[in-house]
Amino acid sequence: MRGSEAYVAELFEIQKVDFALVELTLYLDTHPGDIQAVQQFNQLAQKRRQLVYPFEMKYGPMLQFGLSYTRYPWQWNDAPWPWQV
Repeated sequence: MRGSEAYVAELFEIQKVDFALVELTLYLDTHPGDIQAVQQFNQLAQKRRQLVYPFEMKYGPMLQFGLSYTRYPWQWNDAPWPWQV
């Protein structure tokens, strides 16, 4: 259920990975030749996909504009949305 303790805990794990990806993106903008940072970015991007898919299957889509699938019925009207937690 959205807003449950499990929902918040799973969302927090995704948010931690998202934070690291943003920081690595900023770093790589100024250090594009750092192979270890590129590898870490790719590992975290893969981890994010592995976390997001089951989360979305349980709780609904996280991203709009076709970046997340939705089940029937349309799930975007189910609150709270990930950015509201």
